[in-house]
Amino acid sequence: MAGITLFSKTKELEAQTNEFCDKVAEGVLAFKLGVNRYLDGDFSAFDEKKQQVSALESRGDELRREIQRRLYLETLIPESRADVLELLENTDKILNACESAMWQFAIEKPVIANEFVSDFNSLIEAVVESVDALVMALRAFFRGSEAATDHMHKVIFYESEADTVSHRLMTAMFASDLELGHKNQLRHFVLHIDQIADTAEDVADHLAIFALKRAI
Repeated sequence: MAGITLFSKTKELEAQTNEFCDKVAEGVLAFKLGVNRYLDGDFSAFDEKKQQVSALESRGDELRREIQRRLYLETLIPESRADVLELLENTDKILNACESAMWQFAIEKPVIANEFVSDFNSLIEAVVESVDALVMALRAFFRGSEAATDHMHKVIFYESEADTVSHRLMTAMFASDLELGHKNQLRHFVLHIDQIADTAEDVADHLAIFALKRAI
């Protein structure tokens, strides 16, 4: 795969896919900062980040549709078109999940005890690392770089770390004196956040298959 740039025939398409990757990376970072501010009790700053995530999600959708249009109308990379579109569509779900989680925080306003804040932050950190590694893998794949494989391994590592933290967090919550309804509410948020890393791993799995196809 090394040296074979997927979008060598069109710099505009290469720029659009790079921008799409930028929006995913920016979106998950804004998500992290927003939830951090929520946990700190700074709800105004949280709301600002929520709006930023929504704007990035909308821009990601626009870019994905524009890339799709160009791939079909300009008959670009027909042998890899379906793979690229599937990667973009599934990666876009990460931004959707970030936006959805932040809206749930805004609507339900869960009360999170100080004893759980550290693990919530650790969970979010692992999720962000998994998505960052996926973005790096995608960039490498589009450039035709073998470094994509190294980044895909990191996605799997951080997704596993997110699972470990989420299980620890839910165990602690259900062992606490909180009301059952409150425990179930917090579990929903933990699973919603952890799902972002799961999605990143799913995309990385598909990316590994597409990379093998290109190498044959």
